[in-house]
Amino acid sequence: MGSLSFGSSQTAIGLDIGTEFVRVAQVKSTGSGFALIGYGRVDVPMGAVADGGIVDSEAVSSAIKELWRTSKVHGKDVCTGVSNQRVIVRLIDLPFMERGELQSAIQYQAQDYIPMAVEESILDFQIIGDYMTPSDEHMMEVLLVAAHREMIGNTVSAVEGAGLKLNQINVSSFAIVQALMGEGSPVLPDDEGQATAIVHISGGLTNITIVERGIAHFNRISSLAGSTFTQAVANVLNVGFDEAEQLKIQVGLPDVETGEADSIPGVSADMALIVHQSLEREVNKFIAEIRRSLDYYLTQTSQLRSIQQILLTGSGSQLRNFAAYLEKGLQAKVLMGDPLERLEIAGSAEQAVSADRMGSVTAIGLALGGLQL
Repeated sequence: MGSLSFGSSQTAIGLDIGTEFVRVAQVKSTGSGFALIGYGRVDVPMGAVADGGIVDSEAVSSAIKELWRTSKVHGKDVCTGVSNQRVIVRLIDLPFMERGELQSAIQYQAQDYIPMAVEESILDFQIIGDYMTPSDEHMMEVLLVAAHREMIGNTVSAVEGAGLKLNQINVSSFAIVQALMGEGSPVLPDDEGQATAIVHISGGLTNITIVERGIAHFNRISSLAGSTFTQAVANVLNVGFDEAEQLKIQVGLPDVETGEADSIPGVSADMALIVHQSLEREVNKFIAEIRRSLDYYLTQTSQLRSIQQILLTGSGSQLRNFAAYLEKGLQAKVLMGDPLERLEIAGSAEQAVSADRMGSVTAIGLALGGLQL
């Protein structure tokens, strides 16, 4: 769902263009499942991607070319994703109609649900299901996706500028669901009246997605992400970003129950305390942001009673004791979402993906989605 297709093979390539890195994953259908046969990651020049949108297409194209030179990925046909404030996902209710009729009607209906002009957007949709109202009106649930045309154009320019061919542009959050939960067989069972939330934290953005019966029903983007925590440490200690990042990873958060911290080699107790306090402040803001998103969704649906389980993933999710803080603050079970759990890993990809295990989820999901084209 949510794919804006421009085009099934046995292999597919997913290209994840992020604020800090471009990542590529190549997957292969094995008959009994899927295998990751190629993986790579390279830095994106600072400022080339901002708030999830491509600002400098040429710089991103150069990074993608470097990625193809250094990774063990072969092929030019790729599936990529978009994730920023110019991608809108809405679950809407419409009078029941056949798909062909909806295809035409959605162009007129969409403006009531999206905060940008329809003529400046690319639209896609998926019919989730239909139902009868108490007054016997036949209705349908439709997942509407709108992406800003200029933003999509910048993505196309960057990918084609690297000499690649775009098979598909997907919504990144849907690719994350694909990587962690697959098609129709969620890793966590959805009990009646409950759903799973996926919180994907990258360097520059956080994706908050709510999944019911294996389908993403809601997505929200937050600018509170891994770099937010790093910058908080940099500001309070007056150190550079790279040094703050290292301290963030080394020190992390204290034990959520006792407030006690592990002894960190090379880091004084006073400095560790300062790092802990600055991270705790930001994590409390982050928890409040997640809670607002979950509460908002619960107010929009009459069937859903609670969100009691959360999958945490992304490169920014590995902060020490972070999952425990979320679990306590959100009163929900928090599990780490591992994108490699459902895959065989070829020897050619093992070293590269092991070094970027939690950051690989979007690229892997994009590639898995490409296998279904």
